[in-house]
Amino acid sequence: MKLTHWPLRLATGAFILNSGLGKRTLEGEAAAGMHGMAVGAIPQLKQFEPDRFAKLLSRSEIALGAALLTPFVPSLFAGLGLAAFGAGLVQLYLKTPGMREPHSLKPSEAGIGLAKDVWLVGAGLTLALDSVTHRRRR
Repeated sequence: MKLTHWPLRLATGAFILNSGLGKRTLEGEAAAGMHGMAVGAIPQLKQFEPDRFAKLLSRSEIALGAALLTPFVPSLFAGLGLAAFGAGLVQLYLKTPGMREPHSLKPSEAGIGLAKDVWLVGAGLTLALDSVTHRRRR
């Protein structure tokens, strides 16, 4: 892993790991609310019960955060995982009613928290693309 990848991997990895750890005990109404919002954007998630969905999301965030923080995980793979995770959150932003101003991509006040996740896509793609182009230069 390149030294220049560390700040990006450390910042995003620590944030995502913390988010996943915070969701470990999520159940009941909180899990149902999160599940309902996710199903609105990705209908296939309806097949999971809300508590199971919350546990899967928690474990996925923990795994992604740990991968980003682990030096022997190649930046290509960590970056692709981060980009995919961010893309799911951007989809949630785009498909959830009330997150955007009418007829616009501009976030509403309620949507700012999700709209910012586009940075995760950019960060993940930067790690992945830099890894691929770095190999070609050698």
